[in-house]
Amino acid sequence: MKNSIFTTLFFLLVFKCIAQNIQGVAYYTSKTQLKDFNITSNDLTPEMKDQMMEKMKKAFEKSFVLNFNNFESIYEEEEKLDTPSAASGAKIKMAFIGGNTTGKLYKNFKTNQYVKEDDILGKEFLIIDSLQKMNWKLIDEQKKIGNYTCYKAQLIIPISEEEIKQYQEFKRKKEAGNTSLFEMKEPKDKIVEAWYTLEIPLSNGPGKYWGLPGLILELHEFDTVFLCTKMVLNPKEKIKIVLPKNGKKVSQKEFDVIQDKKMESLKNENGAIEIRIN
Repeated sequence: MKNSIFTTLFFLLVFKCIAQNIQGVAYYTSKTQLKDFNITSNDLTPEMKDQMMEKMKKAFEKSFVLNFNNFESIYEEEEKLDTPSAASGAKIKMAFIGGNTTGKLYKNFKTNQYVKEDDILGKEFLIIDSLQKMNWKLIDEQKKIGNYTCYKAQLIIPISEEEIKQYQEFKRKKEAGNTSLFEMKEPKDKIVEAWYTLEIPLSNGPGKYWGLPGLILELHEFDTVFLCTKMVLNPKEKIKIVLPKNGKKVSQKEFDVIQDKKMESLKNENGAIEIRIN
């Protein structure tokens, strides 16, 4: 009964505020824990392994910008200048294929559609598909993020058949004595945690996430945390939201198939993806 009243009050407040014309810019940072990452190569010295882990941690520390109005938004990674580094020591270049944080992401809540620029090893794609409904569970908890009062919500993501298949394959190879950089744990249902504010009554958030009665300011997606560090609401200059247009047009399903095939082609005879150090 308490949760029902709590939810009703939330949506009454949203309906009261939704007529407002809201636009703005939200700045997010992300950090990822590499607790399940394990380097097992015998060809690397301890110093090289430490350097490699440090490079990977830095690669997962990113900054993003969400430009939004009442009905649409564009989300993209902020461009950064590379920091000059010493020439000595091993040089490690990390590349990630089809990550959730790559490329521009456009969302339109009138047409219920998203458009995303992505690439696979330099080949550009333009993913056009429908926004997926997210069955959030509202939690009666709140906290402050900056000056905003935020409320908690959770999204349960069930185990997929592909995850089960990958884990079974990992176990088979491990029993055969093959090593892997990643130590895979037995898959289980995942929980995404979001903190949103009714003070910005827009159903939006970082990346693909949306569907709550307020803007998401903090998101825990598995081992990655996205946090809004700056908010600019209703600036004097109108926010420009430009539809992404670069790349070959595909659906999300078509892109996933192409990406999986490319990942398979990068594996060695033991089924592991090799990381080369120059």
